[in-house]
Formats: sequence, structure tokens, C-alpha cells
Amino acid sequence: MKYIFDLHKTMLDNHLILVYEGEFTQEITKSVLAMAERNMDSSGEESSIKRKVFNVMVECLQNIVKHANDVQNNHSAIFMVGKQEDEYLVVSGNSIEKAGIDDLKEKLDQINSLDRDGLKTLYKDIIKNTEISDKGGAGLGFVDMARKSGNALEYEFSPIDDKTSFFCLKSSISRV
Repeated sequence: MKYIFDLHKTMLDNHLILVYEGEFTQEITKSVLAMAERNMDSSGEESSIKRKVFNVMVECLQNIVKHANDVQNNHSAIFMVGKQEDEYLVVSGNSIEKAGIDDLKEKLDQINSLDRDGLKTLYKDIIKNTEISDKGGAGLGFVDMARKSGNALEYEFSPIDDKTSFFCLKSSISRV
């Protein structure tokens, strides 16, 4: 039973207001978004901040749902929202094939190297020049997260086994 208290303490220490770990489907995604929205509404958050946080959460959750079946013996994913005095943190983690890490790092590093105008240009270029993949995306999610948050996307890869890593992504959205 001590682990429950430890988990509770960890959540308080890290200012986590929402944590979900498990299978991600469209229905679960809707429920997670609704819970986060209620939490922000009950705390009286400004609507402009709520929109930014909500947009980043949607992109993050869609990314998890779209790529959930990419990995054999898929490990469950995790999604967290933290609220600190000056920012919200939206954090996700999911399994990915190690073979895709270099391309993903390159994409994220490119996004993180751009300023607001550069992100806007990249977004428009992707819309004009990219076909929608069989998973329903054109690669806009990370660009949109960086645009809406106004901050670089932090990421990390932790090896699970020979073929798989756990991809963690964090986006911070200023409350001021």
C-alpha cells in the first residue's frame, strides 16, 4: 500500500493534475481531454491558455493513438498534465521502433531550431507539399505543438529492448 502514498506524493511534488497510463483509443482520448478541460475550468484558467494547452494535448494524444500499433508487443503509453505556477506541462511517453529514432530526432531538432516565423513557414510548406500518410497525418503535429506552446519540445529515448525504445515528449505552455 505504500506505493499508493509514494505515487500520490510524486504527483503532488511534480504538480501533476492528470495522469493516464494504459491503452489509448479515441474514446479514452476524449475522456482524458474532458477531464483536463474540467480541471482547467474549475481552476478558472484563462481561455487563451486553455486553448493552447488543449491544442497541445490533442496533438500529443493523437500522436499516441496513431502510432500505438507501430510496435510489436506494444508497451502501454502514458500521458500527463502538470500545472505549475507559471506553466502547464504536457508530457507523453510511448513505445517506438528504434529504427525510427534518427528520423524523429532530426524532425524534432529541426522544429526546435526554428523561431515563430520559421515554424509558420514550415507548417505552410508541410500543408502544401506533403501527402497525408496512411495513418492520417502529414507530420504537422509536432510543428503545431511547438507553435501553440511557443517553446521547444523536450524529448528523450530510453531503450526497452533490441528493437524498441520508449519515447518521452514534453511541451511547456506559459501561463503568463
